[in-house]
Amino acid sequence: MAEDKDFEYVRQFISGDENAFNLLVQKYRQKIYWHSRRMLNNHTDADEVTQEVLIVLYRKLKDFSFKSSLYTWIFKITANRSINQINRRKFKRFFFFDDTDYDTLKKDEDISDNIDNREKLARLDKILRMLPVKQREVFLFRNFEELSYEEISAITGKSVGGLKANYFHALKKVIELMKNYEL
Repeated sequence: MAEDKDFEYVRQFISGDENAFNLLVQKYRQKIYWHSRRMLNNHTDADEVTQEVLIVLYRKLKDFSFKSSLYTWIFKITANRSINQINRRKFKRFFFFDDTDYDTLKKDEDISDNIDNREKLARLDKILRMLPVKQREVFLFRNFEELSYEEISAITGKSVGGLKANYFHALKKVIELMKNYEL
């Protein structure tokens, strides 16, 4: 089982085996990046959040309690760091009035060479950015990470009922915006 292997790596790292941490990084780095990228819609910010999460893991893994899955623990950290990054952006916009539009920084063209797919993904990214953070977060966890409400609840600390309500509102808005959105 993957969770048993993760726990084994954590125990090895706690015992001083740095290679065990490297194996965890190899397993989770891309997942961390893509979750934060979907939340932030910006390569630079997602890369920064990924680095922050990995640093937190390195420092705090010795305190891991083995009460939840490592995956859940990592994604709770990732979600919190992504939300912190969103708040930092808002702070920058509020206090720094210059010509830089932080949301339109050049993004990587790393998803597909197919123009239709890129247009659809760009449209979806723009629509997701229109959602409130709580709705966007649950929408991404459900649709991109394919997590259950219980798993999302363990990551976010929010009630399953609240998550379902946020997801319902997010889905309703996404469907409405997809119908009305013009590229």
